[in-house]
Amino acid sequence: MQCGKAVIETFVHLDFHKLTVVEPCTAESALVKFETKRFHKVQLCAGVGAKAYDIASIRRNLRLKKNQGEHEPCILPDGEGKIAPRIRIIMTVALKPNPNLLQTDFCGLGLASPIVLLSGCVGFGEEYTRIEGFSNRDVGAIVLKGTTLEPRLGNSPHRVYETPEGMLNAIGLQNPGVDKVVADILPELDFSETRFMANVCGSTIDDYEAVTRRFDDSSIDAIEINISCPNIKKGGVSFGNYPDMSAQVIEACRRATNKPIIAKLSPNQTDIQENARLCIEAGADALAVINTVMGMAIDVKTREPVIGNVRGGLSGPAIKPIALLKVHQVYQIAGPKNIPIIGQGGITTVDDALEFIIAGSTTIGIGTALFYDPLLCRKINAGITEYLARHELGSVMELVGSLNV
Repeated sequence: MQCGKAVIETFVHLDFHKLTVVEPCTAESALVKFETKRFHKVQLCAGVGAKAYDIASIRRNLRLKKNQGEHEPCILPDGEGKIAPRIRIIMTVALKPNPNLLQTDFCGLGLASPIVLLSGCVGFGEEYTRIEGFSNRDVGAIVLKGTTLEPRLGNSPHRVYETPEGMLNAIGLQNPGVDKVVADILPELDFSETRFMANVCGSTIDDYEAVTRRFDDSSIDAIEINISCPNIKKGGVSFGNYPDMSAQVIEACRRATNKPIIAKLSPNQTDIQENARLCIEAGADALAVINTVMGMAIDVKTREPVIGNVRGGLSGPAIKPIALLKVHQVYQIAGPKNIPIIGQGGITTVDDALEFIIAGSTTIGIGTALFYDPLLCRKINAGITEYLARHELGSVMELVGSLNV
């Protein structure tokens, strides 16, 4: 679309990933002919017919947005100093992201997009499919809800509390237990739509190993080891804050499966680089950076904690700068070893996603943002595609770890 890019930038400066259908607003035939020819090239490069009588069919087949604004005259690119006619934009067409640009290799798994939906935010993979316009095909992978050996009821309420630029949650790993998940839930998932990853939790190392072994004998694509959950009183963050204990958990899980293992790292620790290094040495194939940051909220009327568990995990835009730094730090350890990172923490926009990829994330995790914009993934895919094309990059993989420091 190089020629389309040039024409759009010269005349109307529109978004690169949108096709613009225009009509000239002048009676000067020579200039009208020039404009028609140039914008015909734009539409041909986009793979859409540009003949006037095709517009009705375009409107019928694509979801077009009307725009009645007019643009000021501009200089023609022929160097003769002629003034181009005023043009009126009569509709715009959002172009589909180029799937080839978004394809991502993660632990040998081919992902259709670098987007991963995070554990705890999308249940067991079916909840968001009930929303019109949402599709699991728009993401590279979905991490299922945290799963333990035995069923858990979770924490007492309140479990969720909105904070400035974020959200506290302390669900407490409520789940039906691994046997129920493997026997009843996994068979209902459509593995032709996207990749599915399990999230393994436990109170002891033996628990982690047992749950991992159960998922090994299943259709799941990869297994995330949650050694960093701040919402349970046993296990979880107790393992994740100590590199040696983290490594012991990963080593035990490595014995239990040949599937790719992802170590989910805690930000609530002194040296995340050391933790990353030991987890890799223990057998982790990938790292998820970061889990939520511990926090709390107080009801000043009752002088009691708002969260029933007292503390909870803070997610959302409030933790993005923390998460971005942790990704950058971990990439110094993981990058040279070709260990991919799921970068996560406060991603809500295309620029957020790009920042994490540039910092070293092979994939980017979306979680809290889905609660108020369930169709965000499609927008991020389109935005990443636009960025790659604008910078003449052939794949999103070329952008990973490209930070200039």
